[in-house]
Amino acid sequence: MRFGIMDIQIDELIPRGVSPQEMVAHIAGFDHGELVRGLAAQGFNLIELSGDLAFFLPQTLTPLMIQKLAAVKEELGLTYTAHIPLWSMEPATPLAPVRQGAVQAVVDFCQIIRPLEPEIYVFHATGPMAADFYHRDLPQVAKAFLMRLFQSKARESLAAILERTGLPGRALAIETVEFPFDLTLELAEELDLSICLDIGHVLIGYSGQVDLFDVLEACLPRLGEVHLHDGPWQGPGGEIRHGEDHVALGLGDLDTGRLLDRLVEGDYAGP
Repeated sequence: MRFGIMDIQIDELIPRGVSPQEMVAHIAGFDHGELVRGLAAQGFNLIELSGDLAFFLPQTLTPLMIQKLAAVKEELGLTYTAHIPLWSMEPATPLAPVRQGAVQAVVDFCQIIRPLEPEIYVFHATGPMAADFYHRDLPQVAKAFLMRLFQSKARESLAAILERTGLPGRALAIETVEFPFDLTLELAEELDLSICLDIGHVLIGYSGQVDLFDVLEACLPRLGEVHLHDGPWQGPGGEIRHGEDHVALGLGDLDTGRLLDRLVEGDYAGP
């Protein structure tokens, strides 16, 4: 197996115990290449690059920095994956101008990052709006209609992204986020995409009242990446445990040994 780490590491981005002046200087001088080099020095040769870094630190994805990241990759023998921006993104909204803006942001990011040859691109096919309606107390028939509406708009966005970037479908891994798992899986199957199985998201109930290992079995044929972190199981009532995911292994209810054994048995060799 190949274990990696994301480049968004809060203590590196926002150092503690510094003055406002030192913080401004830190942000102004932030060097994405040196951050990646430091992560590699900790033993990681697989780094996930986040598009959201450029939200506040635009210098992280300038042409000059892309060149530096490419040089660090070559020098240290690294592999990159890419997490497409998710902040402010609504690729499943019925509001066409907003949806089209999300598509354009994805296309722009993919074009910027492509020289680094990411192994896979992780994407949240639905955003906060779909998550909001997913958890509202609505009649079941109304909620089912809305989820299908959001799914159809996400399908339009995904198809446009594939067409405009030229990426093969399996290079794009849609993540298990706050949206029904069955509809996410349908999108992946219809467009022949990969899936990013986010373990903590499923455990805490973001993807519905589904069992993690049932989800794993459904994902295995097109599993492109695993986000490995712990969290409390949602329980038989299916209540969502917001904010309790992304904790260290062993601090939640994940049977880590069983998970890793099944990935080995399933010949999973992805990040």
